Amino acid sequence: MVLKKLLSLNLLLITFSVVSQPSFDFGLKGGLNYGANGDYFQSITNNFESPDRNIGYHFGIFGKIGKDFYLRPEIVYTRTKSDYNSGSFDMSKIDIPILVGLSVLDRVSVFAGPTIQYIVDSDFGGISVDNFENEFTVGANFGIALDLNQFGIDLRYERGLTDNEASLVINNTNITTNKIDTRPEHLILSFYFLF
Repeated sequence: MVLKKLLSLNLLLITFSVVSQPSFDFGLKGGLNYGANGDYFQSITNNFESPDRNIGYHFGIFGKIGKDFYLRPEIVYTRTKSDYNSGSFDMSKIDIPILVGLSVLDRVSVFAGPTIQYIVDSDFGGISVDNFENEFTVGANFGIALDLNQFGIDLRYERGLTDNEASLVINNTNITTNKIDTRPEHLILSFYFLF
């Protein structure tokens, strides 16, 4: 329900901006993520374990309003993976970045902005994880883009800002509860196409 409201708000923002701005582009994007989520806490041993970074992927749609100074809302499906000694943590989420950009050279721009993240699905070593503090979290993106007319490339850094842990109940008991920090920290390489 909240996701529908956020998506509607995002589409309303795009529509309003199209009416008030002389330049509007719409496109598709996709690419690779490289990074990890936060620490994994094992309650039996009282140990924190940092993850190994891994490669994930993403794809979605975006709008770009303006040229030299622009607003770029996006809706992106993202799949991430973090490797721990105890197993891998796989997570699917919907990211909704609202980016503000500025051209600094003829075809190069820099951008930054907040992102709303909604966790769709996750599992840890084959065990479904659905016990999150928050399904919606807030993060931040900043990066650089190269515009090649209808095509483009951008490289960005993403960091989850909202504390968000998931509890893993081991062996169906409430005695052994391990926790994993679901905040992402990623480098994201995207290729995009403008219609």
